Formats: sequence, structure tokens, C-alpha cells
Amino acid sequence: MRVLSGIQPTGRPHWGNFFGAIRQYIDLQDEHEGFYFIADLHALTTVRDPELLRSYVLDAALDLLALGLDPTKATMFVQSYVPEVSELNWLLLSNASMGLLERCTAFKEKKERGLAANAGLFTYPVLMTADILVYDSQIVPVGADQIQHIEVCRDLASSFNHAYGETFVLPKAKTLDHGAKVPGTDGQKMSKSYDNTLPLFGDVKKIRKQIMRITTDSRAMEDPKDPEDDHLFDLYRLFADQPSIDQMAAMYRRGGFGYGEVKKAVAEASEQYFAGAREKRSDLEKNLDYVHQTLRDGADRAREVAGEVLSRAQKACGVR
Repeated sequence: MRVLSGIQPTGRPHWGNFFGAIRQYIDLQDEHEGFYFIADLHALTTVRDPELLRSYVLDAALDLLALGLDPTKATMFVQSYVPEVSELNWLLLSNASMGLLERCTAFKEKKERGLAANAGLFTYPVLMTADILVYDSQIVPVGADQIQHIEVCRDLASSFNHAYGETFVLPKAKTLDHGAKVPGTDGQKMSKSYDNTLPLFGDVKKIRKQIMRITTDSRAMEDPKDPEDDHLFDLYRLFADQPSIDQMAAMYRRGGFGYGEVKKAVAEASEQYFAGAREKRSDLEKNLDYVHQTLRDGADRAREVAGEVLSRAQKACGVR
């Protein structure tokens, strides 16, 4: 089975990216043929500084490799290195209904939060569809909030197939049972758009300070608390083993503790969890030639597959 997913380089990858998507890349690469890309074209809807975008792309590549993505098992590349994606995007846009795109929740949510909403953001699901279909992807690991985009992808592919004959493989979404929704520092879903993220890598002391500033409620220390309704506990159980999670849950139910105690536990558990990856990333930073070559090799492989699919779609709709 062919698996595909991507990560947007709109800032340093954060805990939500890892538990919502990247961890799945790592788990699936031993079982399936993986295509994983850094979505710099999608990032253009928000990032306006070219040098910053290039640095984000490199950071994303370093992070993916450090976290365990193996280029001997999976194909890793940059989205814009494969121009066939943009060409297929237009073919799909020409068949996409406005009503379908207007129903997409991600665009509406960003508008409601007062964030800038441009045509690129509005048509984001179509470019995402092109990303998926151009590699004949069968499985797409996504966060729970991206499931609608996979449904849109299937709708667009089915519509194209109905109009022009069987052209595209219809993919299926794969989501995590737990951990796909990671709370941010304000208790809402962790997202770069909401400025509430905790980075995977960086200065450990700065990250710990961010953790210690996580928003909490005003309940008294002695009050019992429900661990299942607390975002600090949700963060802690991402990193801790089951006995430690059970112990923390029991402390919540007893009461008699301060949130600062939990924040320290979150910091310590997360630092230990990412320690090996942090060391590997440091080594990769000293060998950037290897990183860039890995991206070029991945793009070459991706273009081989994408070229065949694009040609198939072009012939189907009559532009070749």
C-alpha cells in the first residue's frame, strides 16, 4: 500500500504535528511504501518572507529525519520540487464546485478567528487533493481535523472519474485513536495559526518556560480534579508510560497539588521523550549536504510517479 502525507513549513514543527501526523509516518514506513513531503506551496498562503520559508523547509527536513523518517524506506521531498502537482491542481480546480469548497470547515474556522483568508486558503483542499492523487496514494495519515479534506479528495476524484473515466485511485484516511488532538498552551487545539504551540526542538530551557506558562483554571490546590477534562493531563499522557499516567490520574482525583507540579512533570517527560531525536538532529545540522541530497533524490522518485499520473489525467480530459 502507498501512504502519503505532508507537513506545512509555516514555523517549527510542534508537538501537535508529531502526535497528529509525523509519528504515523514513522510507524507506517516499515509496513508500506511511504511518500512524505514538505508542503511549501501550501505555506505560501501565510508565509511572505522567502528566506524564512526556505529556513522552515530545511528545519522540517531536519526534524523529520531526526524523528526517524528513513529515506531508505520512504520517499521524502519538497512539494514544489514536483511541478506536476500544480498542473494537476488546475485540472481538479476546473472540476471543483464552489459549494463543495464553501462547506470546508478549515477555511470557515480561520475566518471566524479573524485570520486572513485568501483564495489559496479557500482552494487549499484542491491542492491537497492534487498532492494525494498525483502519487496514486492509497492511505493518508491525518489529524482528525483533516478528515473532511480526505472526503473532499475522494469527492473530487470520484467526480473526475465519473466525467472522464477511471483515472484516480480513491484514498482512505488513517487517523490516530489517541493523541491526534494535542492541546496548545491555551488549552485549545495546538496550531501555528493560533500561536499556542510547543516546538519539538530548540532551546530546552525556553521550551520549559513555555510549558510553565501554560494556561490553567483557578481551582484551589486541595480540590479534586477530573484528569479526563484537563489539557495538562492530556499533554502529560502523550509522553509518560501507563503506570506514570495512572499515578498522575490518581493524584488529580485526590487533589492537594498545584498545576506547577504537573507542568514540571510534562517538561521532564517531554525532554526525555525527544532526547534521542534532539541528538540526531544536532548531527544532521553538521551534514546539510546529505539532507539536501535526500530531498533531491526524493523529488526525483516522486516525479517519476507523478508524471505518469498527470499524463493519465491529461489524456483523460483531453489536454494531451
